[in-house]
Amino acid sequence: MQYRPLGKTGIEISAIAFGAGPVSTLMVGDDADRQRSVVHAAVECGINWFDTAATYAAGQSERSLGRALEELNVALRVHVATKVRLGPDELCDIRSAVRRSFEGSLERLRLSRVTLLQLHNSVTRQRGDEPTSVTPADVLGLHGVAEAFEELRAQGLVEHLGLTAIGQPAALEEVVRSGRFAVMQVPYHLLNPSAGRPTGDDFAETNYGNIIAACASAQMGVLAIRVLAGGALADRPPSPHTLKTPFFPLDLYERDRRRAARVQAVLGPDRPLARQAIRFALSHPSVSSAIIGFADAGQIDEALAAVASDEPPLAWDESWISPADDRAPADSRPDDAAR
Repeated sequence: MQYRPLGKTGIEISAIAFGAGPVSTLMVGDDADRQRSVVHAAVECGINWFDTAATYAAGQSERSLGRALEELNVALRVHVATKVRLGPDELCDIRSAVRRSFEGSLERLRLSRVTLLQLHNSVTRQRGDEPTSVTPADVLGLHGVAEAFEELRAQGLVEHLGLTAIGQPAALEEVVRSGRFAVMQVPYHLLNPSAGRPTGDDFAETNYGNIIAACASAQMGVLAIRVLAGGALADRPPSPHTLKTPFFPLDLYERDRRRAARVQAVLGPDRPLARQAIRFALSHPSVSSAIIGFADAGQIDEALAAVASDEPPLAWDESWISPADDRAPADSRPDDAAR
């Protein structure tokens, strides 16, 4: 396993992190034996970062992860990150909502503290611009998210603060420039690298506005998410979560599946696309780790093979997403709910 510095946190994070989200289905299910086995395999191979959220299957991911870490007696060997998502009715008392959510997370995780607490809302200029969106003022203002997070950090319950790069790039950059957050999770993959490079206004999908450059300027650690495009880059069927979520929904998955097939045809059968996708994400100089959801231990081995490979990473080619029949509907791209 390779280890990389996570921004200015002082943490050396494994290049592959364990995603406990709903796409892989593992940690949101109820097969405790299988969950424990895969978590054990991850820890033994050197993965030291586990990512979850209160909203993943209404807390089931946190419960599963907490139980597995406790039964394996490895909680002190790894870092755990979780998230808070605020509902519209909670914005009148952000501090109480954050604390209520986080206390529930700690209970489900069976932990007394976590390494990273992240905001899981979109950040936009106005509330309601996107599902779950909050404004920079909601994050940075008096009695806002940052203040509530900082209070938890002052109490020793959280070590570092972060957020997820969903929303409008300009609004996100305002939060990044504040210097109050140390880590950002960023959607970044072969079929949508706009978070890590300049792209034109006519980009076919959600444009993340090269937000990784803003993170680098602020010395924030960057965790790549959506590395396999919800499974499309690994030739996997859509997950049950993909069939119902307003974020990264089925129509996007289907476009990415068609694009992935074209790229794989160019590469040929001896260069598995999933391996190329992981290497692509990790090749960005500002990406500290790729968060990947694993369904079994074999997938961990595949990810490690990608890290160990000395094959040069793919150079992005805009033609992969340019065919007209693969473009997102024009009215869906400005609204990041389509992600």
